Amino acid sequence: MPDISILYDQSESDELGIRLTAQEMGIDLGYIPFYKVSYTFNEKGFKLSTIGKDYSSILRSSQVVLNRCQSKSRRIFATAILESAGKTAINPLVTEENCQSKLKTLLGFSKVGIKIPRTVYVSPNARERSGSGVLHNNTETIRTLIQNEFQEENVVIKPDAGTHGRGVQLAESTGDLVRIINGTKQSITNPSGIMAQELIPKWFYDLRILVTKKRGKPPVCHRDALARGGFKEFRTNTFLGNMVVRARLPES
Repeated sequence: MPDISILYDQSESDELGIRLTAQEMGIDLGYIPFYKVSYTFNEKGFKLSTIGKDYSSILRSSQVVLNRCQSKSRRIFATAILESAGKTAINPLVTEENCQSKLKTLLGFSKVGIKIPRTVYVSPNARERSGSGVLHNNTETIRTLIQNEFQEENVVIKPDAGTHGRGVQLAESTGDLVRIINGTKQSITNPSGIMAQELIPKWFYDLRILVTKKRGKPPVCHRDALARGGFKEFRTNTFLGNMVVRARLPES
């Protein structure tokens, strides 16, 4: 039985890459599904299974589990289950919960002095119903509060808990901003309010840089990074069709 396993609800290129790398390195990497599974538990123990297979023994033998669920909600549930079963989850629950919300992540960064884009959070939703049942349209209030901070600048509107660049929109005019605000709805990825950021101009790409740390040793920044981007799309996630190329980082 494996000491380390990978858990996911959907297998994409990253998950295939992890499994192939483990195979090349001679690592016995187990697999734990987290889509169309049931997790049964009480004070006597637990059982994890699909309709056709029991994965409980794999979970019991795994000391470390890479949680690769694409669904943020399922990833948090999976991490809570893993940690309750005494497993080391990557990433741990406290990290998953802090990173689920863009607002919470940005607040944490700014609190410790990490540079972030200028961000405005406006508390009401575009449409809200009062206790008496009256429907209020807050679009104009939200637009005014945002434009009071950004004036005539381009503004990026983001869902708080979205992923893969979905729902991220660019407002290049007052009309754009009104249309985008009007189109927002309260949902699991946008539970309360509207978040806006200044657009950071960039020529071509973002970099995904990998840093590793082993116990008792200093952190290591890998020399190769992934460059993701494109000329036409201001969002740079590969999910949106942007290319990926390898970039060699300078020593500095």
